[in-house]
Amino acid sequence: MTEEEYLSFIQPYEDARQNIQVRVDVLNNDYRRKEHNYPIHHIQHRIKQKKSIENKLLRNEQDISTEAARNYLTDIAGIRVICYFVRDIYSIVCLLRKQTDIVLIKERDYIKKPKENGYRSYHIVFGVPVYHTDGMEYYPVEIQLRTMSMDLWASLEHRICYKREKKERAVEELKLYADALKEIEEKMEFLSDST
Repeated sequence: MTEEEYLSFIQPYEDARQNIQVRVDVLNNDYRRKEHNYPIHHIQHRIKQKKSIENKLLRNEQDISTEAARNYLTDIAGIRVICYFVRDIYSIVCLLRKQTDIVLIKERDYIKKPKENGYRSYHIVFGVPVYHTDGMEYYPVEIQLRTMSMDLWASLEHRICYKREKKERAVEELKLYADALKEIEEKMEFLSDST
């Protein structure tokens, strides 16, 4: 995949990413107007870099081409929505599911069923319509929804465990930290509900 092919290939993914991010911003603003509160702390976004796309295709034993990337990868475009509490994550997911012009592709709830190392997050991929001069096509955008404590844990875990062997040694300890953060988060959410 040449740099020129990559830049042309990712443009509709960037368009789809902007589309879904605007939707999330609108939901947050509408919630603020109606409830005098808001569920989202902040939003991050990214488009997968050329090298990252190529490496993922190689790991999955696919050709290094824009066609293979289009057919096999659903995480080229992504946003991370950092919420205050778990209830906020499920509220946003519920509201997004009600939007009839986006298509649910897949989802994983690592909040109800965390990974072995303690990783918690809600991953959902939507097909987002992108209109071109010659028609409309759906492009996948992955949304990761986390609370602030989930994001803290995931960021530190990524930083600490940049090598696989280090990650395997740290699984038990990381799980303990994840459990401690979950307990604190639940207490804070309870406190928020009772004030």
